[in-house]
Amino acid sequence: MNLNELDIQSAREKLDSGEITSLELTQACLARIKKHQRKLRAAITICEAEALRQAVAADKRLINGETGPLLGIPYFAKDNMLTRGLRTTAGSKMLENYIAPYDATVVRKLEEAGAVLLGKTNLDAFAHGSSTENSYFGATRNPHDTRRVPGGSSGGSAAAVADNWCLFALGSDTGGSIRQPASFCGVAGLKPSYGRVSRHGLISMTSSTDVIGPLTKTVADAGIVLSAIAGLDPLDSTTRPEEVLAYGEFAGKSIRGLRIGYVTECFDGLSHSALNVMSGVKNKLLELGAELVPVSLPHLKLGIPVYYIITPAEVSSNLARLDGLRYGHRASEDKLSWNDWFKKNRGEGFGPEAKRRIMLGTYVLSAGYSDKYYHQAQAARQLIIQEFQSAFTEVDILLTPTTPHPAFKLGANSKDPLSMYLEDIFAAAVSLAGLPAISVPAGKIAGLPIGCQLIAPLLGEGKLIQAGSGLEKALNNFNI
Repeated sequence: MNLNELDIQSAREKLDSGEITSLELTQACLARIKKHQRKLRAAITICEAEALRQAVAADKRLINGETGPLLGIPYFAKDNMLTRGLRTTAGSKMLENYIAPYDATVVRKLEEAGAVLLGKTNLDAFAHGSSTENSYFGATRNPHDTRRVPGGSSGGSAAAVADNWCLFALGSDTGGSIRQPASFCGVAGLKPSYGRVSRHGLISMTSSTDVIGPLTKTVADAGIVLSAIAGLDPLDSTTRPEEVLAYGEFAGKSIRGLRIGYVTECFDGLSHSALNVMSGVKNKLLELGAELVPVSLPHLKLGIPVYYIITPAEVSSNLARLDGLRYGHRASEDKLSWNDWFKKNRGEGFGPEAKRRIMLGTYVLSAGYSDKYYHQAQAARQLIIQEFQSAFTEVDILLTPTTPHPAFKLGANSKDPLSMYLEDIFAAAVSLAGLPAISVPAGKIAGLPIGCQLIAPLLGEGKLIQAGSGLEKALNNFNI
C-alpha cells in the first residue's frame, strides 16, 4: 500500500511508532496529486512548499513526544474556506485572486492540531451546484469514471479523498453538498448538526443551513475530524455550547437494539438497482441486530421547493457584498457611470447559476411576493422540523438513500437546472431541519458507487458514527 492510501487511524499508528514521517506521508500525497490533477482537476490551489514546511514542523512535534489525532495528517480544504495568505476563490471569477487576511476557524483549529494543508479543492462557484461543473476553474471529474461528475458542490473534496490525494478533506453542506458527492465518489461524508462547527471564515451561501464537515475514507475518520473542528466559537454566534465528544470512539460500538426507521417515501420510485442496494443495507442492519421500522415523513416532499425559495433568498443577500468596489472582480471602468460599473463588475464576476439564484432570491423577497413565497416557505420549514422531531420520538436513526442514482455524465444536467436541483431530493429537508447526517458507501450500480444516508437527531453525531461504522464494516465496500 502506498502511504497516501492510508486512512487517518492507520497513519496515526505509523506516525506515532516512528514507522513513517509526516514528510514522507505528505510527499506521497503530493506525488499522487501531481500525477492526477490534470485528469481530475480536483484542486484549485496546491500549496506544496507550505505543506512540506508544515509536515517538517509536525515531525518535530512528534520527535518531541507530542501526539494528537491529526498531527502530521495531510488534508485539503474546500476553496470557500478562508486561508490567510493563500488564495480563496469560492470557485468563482469574482474572487479569482482574493487573498484572505485571516483563517477560517476550522482551518485555524486544524493548523493548531498539526494537520498539513495540501491546498484548496474545486467546487461549484459559491457552492451553487450539485456537480462541480459550475466552477470558473473547470469541472472536476469522478475518479471512478472520468466521464462523470463527482457531485457537488464539494466535488473536489470528494474526488481528492476517493483518489487518495489526502487522508481527509473539508467540505461544506448547505443542502447536500457533502453527502451527495460522498455518495458519487464512494467515500464517507458527514454533515454535522447546524451550529456544531463554526462557520466563521466560510464564504456564506445560505447562512441558516451552511455547515462545514469532513469527507473521509472511513466513518471513524469522519468522527475524528469532527472532534477536531467542532465546538463553540465566539466569532460565530450560531455555534452551540454543548460539549464536543470524542466522536471517533463511537466507531465499533454495537448497534444491536438501535431502532432505525427507513423513510418509506424515499424508497418510492427508486430504480430496481437502487432498491437492491438499499435492500442489502437493510439486511446488513438487521444482521447487526438493529430493529428496522417503516417511517412516513409526508412533508419530506416539500424539501426541494422550500429549499429553493429560502436558499436563493439568502444567496441574494449574501452575494450583495461582492460588488468589485471593496474586493472581488473589478471590470475596466471605461468612463462608465458608477451604476454601470457596478453592474459590469457583477455581470462579469458571477456565472449563470449565481445570477439565476440572485434573481430568484430578489424576487421572492420583493414587496408583494415575500408573503406569498418566502414566509410560506419558512412556515413549511417548521412543518418539516416538527415532522423529524416526531419521528425521533419513535426511532434512533433514520435511513434513506443519499442519492437516487450513481454519478451522472458530465453535461447531462447542465442545461436543466430543475434536474440539477432534484439531485438533493433526499438531502435538502435534513439541512432545513439542521440535523446531522452521514453518507456511507452502500454498494455499486454498474460499477459506480452509491451511498445510503443515516440521519440522527440534533447533536446526535455519535449515533451516526456508531451506526455508520457498523454498517461500513458489514458492507466492507470502502475500497471501491
